[in-house]
Amino acid sequence: MEIQHVFHPHNLVFIEDHGIASKAAHCFMCDKPVEDWSYYSCNPCESYLHKRCAEAARKIWHPFHPKHPLTLLPKSPYSEGRGICDLCGKAFRRFVYNCHVCKLDLHINCALLQSSIAANFPNSLHPHPLFFVQNHNNEVESDCSGCQKPISGPFYHCSYCTYPTLFNLHKECAELPLEINHPCHGKHPLTLLPQPPSHPQKCGCSLCRIQWKGFVYSCSLCNFELLLDDLFSRPPLTDASHEHQWMPILRKMSFICDFCGTAGEKFPYFCAACHLFVHKNCISLPRQIKITRHCHTISLSYSLKQNQVEDWMCKICYKEVDISYGHYRCPASRCLYVAHVRCATDEAIWDGTIMLEGYDERSEEVVQEPWNLITDVVEQIIIGELMVASEIKHSYHDHNLRLTFSGKTKDDDSQCDGCTRPLSTPFYSCEQCKFFLHKVCAELPKQLPHPFHKHLLTLSNSHDEDNYSSCSACFRSYHGFGYRCYKGGCRFRIDIQCMLLSDTLKHPSHEHSLFLVHNNKGTSCSACFRKLRSMDVAYRCMKRCDFSLDVGCATLSLTAWYKYDRHPLTLTYLDHYELSQLYCDLCEKKREPNRWFYYCVDCDNSLHLNCALGDLPYMKLGNKIEDIGHQHRLTVVKNIWNCPPCKVCPELCNGQALECKEFGCNFTIHWACCRSSYFWDSIW
Repeated sequence: MEIQHVFHPHNLVFIEDHGIASKAAHCFMCDKPVEDWSYYSCNPCESYLHKRCAEAARKIWHPFHPKHPLTLLPKSPYSEGRGICDLCGKAFRRFVYNCHVCKLDLHINCALLQSSIAANFPNSLHPHPLFFVQNHNNEVESDCSGCQKPISGPFYHCSYCTYPTLFNLHKECAELPLEINHPCHGKHPLTLLPQPPSHPQKCGCSLCRIQWKGFVYSCSLCNFELLLDDLFSRPPLTDASHEHQWMPILRKMSFICDFCGTAGEKFPYFCAACHLFVHKNCISLPRQIKITRHCHTISLSYSLKQNQVEDWMCKICYKEVDISYGHYRCPASRCLYVAHVRCATDEAIWDGTIMLEGYDERSEEVVQEPWNLITDVVEQIIIGELMVASEIKHSYHDHNLRLTFSGKTKDDDSQCDGCTRPLSTPFYSCEQCKFFLHKVCAELPKQLPHPFHKHLLTLSNSHDEDNYSSCSACFRSYHGFGYRCYKGGCRFRIDIQCMLLSDTLKHPSHEHSLFLVHNNKGTSCSACFRKLRSMDVAYRCMKRCDFSLDVGCATLSLTAWYKYDRHPLTLTYLDHYELSQLYCDLCEKKREPNRWFYYCVDCDNSLHLNCALGDLPYMKLGNKIEDIGHQHRLTVVKNIWNCPPCKVCPELCNGQALECKEFGCNFTIHWACCRSSYFWDSIW
């Protein structure tokens, strides 16, 4: 069977075979794929036509437009060559049903959709009659005017509202009840409105922030609105710390979380009563926590956008805190400690422990409690107006220790058995053995918090199987006392020198105060130029000086001694010599420019840091070291005269080194050499 179509120059042949089955075969009228079992085809020009498109009438009376007939046109009647379908909102260039009088246009596929008039649709939601379309064959892709989501399934259409103000409604949205009772607002029923009520120009509510244009359930008495998304989506959240429910907003929106003060780009939760927007994770933020960076508990506080006049600085990152948003602050009177929510709850700062309501922090003030001390006072004396313990029994020594005030000289190599620093007065000593403790080391508490670590630390004098420990802050090896963490699998330990540091540092190398920072990835130490890792703690200047000190450089002794100099050498930060004069007077090697060094002004002696302090400044002379790769245990020694050569590198072991004391075994090695891969390769 052949037909002559008005919009095609050749005869079209009717085919009832699906033999073409080609994805490239499209109907030249509606531009949809020809996937029917029956269609029309033009062999000379390889054109195809759906049976229903070929049989479409030139003029139709359409229920969407009962005033005038619609005429099928082969192309857009408009001068720009294109138009917009008033049902689906898509652009067209060819084949459209058009009303010349009313400028109404329908795609051929939209015009052929089956529809019926909808009865009893409430005028309060839309003033015009609506048509019900059961199956739109995926022609309509515009958004529903109620829920603002793409049309899918059966829908209602208003033929009076033409592009660009199309009005289409999901069947579910069109059948919504006009009034509901909802648990989020139990005071009054909520009324369905076709659009949000008018709000002030600078309103910060959720509807204004996302510029909502669809249906809302509203209580005019309380200025409370509920989106359809909130009604049919996830249930609201409740949290014991907040008296109202949190409603989920399922549209992406930019917002500032009122609890943590950081930006969000996804789906916030909203408290309609308080007008608060928060991240989902922030709803369950603990209201009271304890961190080692502050001596008191800190409490979560947030403001309802009230004007604030004070300038607050976060005591963790030392950046300004906008206290119109959530923050942690110390509730103690006259304590101005404040911190960003993200800073206070950072995993490096907070151990995750939540303080319950009614918690009395005085129960945790353990530092001066008797059970937290490791010394027993045997005898006391009065010095001036103070009562001082002249004899004590220390838990880490078998004999009693007596207080000594005698002076020490630079030629005396005695070290404190607690901090391994050279002995200085006052100190406690054992009359039966060479055991010394600085007074401050003898009075160290058993447990102590420290800003370097989030858990409580415990005093310890035990070491690894090698008989020494490594500090997690400065990375130096040490003997003597230290504090370590016994929480779960945490292996954090810290020597006494680092333990005496706080979260602020005033160092003579820099004019401004330095502040403790935990995440230092991307920065370098300004003294040794070591690149810092994200896990390293360091001190940083917050005045845009780009000055940082790692803990190792921050704890360097300000003075040192040199065997050929009768004066103390001073830690020096700037070099005024020419490059050709930058040499160390001990090892006679070059010094790097702009690196710290020790210097004697009187004698003009300059030394590398390691040459002045040695490789093992916190190791106790005479202590044994295990498992260094030698058949015998090695002893920490300090060579001053007649220095033997190192067994790995041929250089002399000048200063601190490791030496084998076994008879006939002449083995001496630098600490750095015994840790080198060359040494271990030679052993194996």
